[in-house]
Amino acid sequence: MKITYLYHSGFAIEGETFVLILDYYTGAENIIAGLLASRIPLYVLVTHSHADHFNPDILTWKDKHPDIHYIFSSELYRRVGDLPDVTYLKTLEDYHDDRLNIRAFGSTDTGGSFLIESDGIKVFHAGDLNNWHWKDESTPQEVRQADSDYLHELGVLAKYAPSIDVVMFPVDARMGTDYMLGAVQFIEEIQVKVFIPMHFTAHPEAVMAFREEAAKRNVQFVPLMETGEGIEFVAEK
Repeated sequence: MKITYLYHSGFAIEGETFVLILDYYTGAENIIAGLLASRIPLYVLVTHSHADHFNPDILTWKDKHPDIHYIFSSELYRRVGDLPDVTYLKTLEDYHDDRLNIRAFGSTDTGGSFLIESDGIKVFHAGDLNNWHWKDESTPQEVRQADSDYLHELGVLAKYAPSIDVVMFPVDARMGTDYMLGAVQFIEEIQVKVFIPMHFTAHPEAVMAFREEAAKRNVQFVPLMETGEGIEFVAEK
C-alpha cells in the first residue's frame, strides 16, 4: 500500500486493486490527473465540508474516471444532496465491498473521520478530529470540555480499533501551547505503527517536534512535508 501526501489534509492511498483520495481540496494537479487517467477503481472520501477538506470540483471527476465511488460524511448531505455516485456515512456506519471496508467515526469539529481496512492494513484519517483546546485563549472550563469531548471520541475509536497501522492526524501549531496534546493522547490510547501529521500548512516546522513524542511510544513518525512525498506500507505476515 502506497500513501502519498497531496496537500494540507489530502492524501492518496494506492492499494493492489483500488485507489483512494482523501480530503482533497487543492494542489497536486499532476498526481490527481494520473490517478484519474488510471482504470483502477477510485474511491473519493471527504470527512467534512470545510473548504480546506472539500472542493466541489471533485464531483466532476466522475466524468473522467469510469469507476468512481464517493464516500462522504453525512454532514455533507446538506451541501451536496442526492447524487447517484455518493454514499453518505453517519458515525459508526460502514461502507463495504470486496476491496475494502470503511467505517465512519466521530469528530470534535464538523463531520467525521474514517477508518479504512484493506489488504490486512488499517488506516485512519482523522479529518478534524483533535483536542482543539486553544489553551492560551480559552477558559479553563472550555479547555476541560474540549478535552472531555475529544477523549470520548477517542475512546469510541479505541474500543473498535485498539491498534491501527497508519494514522493521519492534525498537528496544528496555531493552537499554541500544547498543540501536540491531541496527537500524544491518540498514540497513548491506541497502538499506532506509523503516524503521519497533517493540517500543519501554516507551521510545517513545528511538526518536527512530535518526532520525540512518537519515539517515546515506539511509533514511527513519518512527516510527509511536500506534495508527492509518500511511503510504502506492507502488512506484517
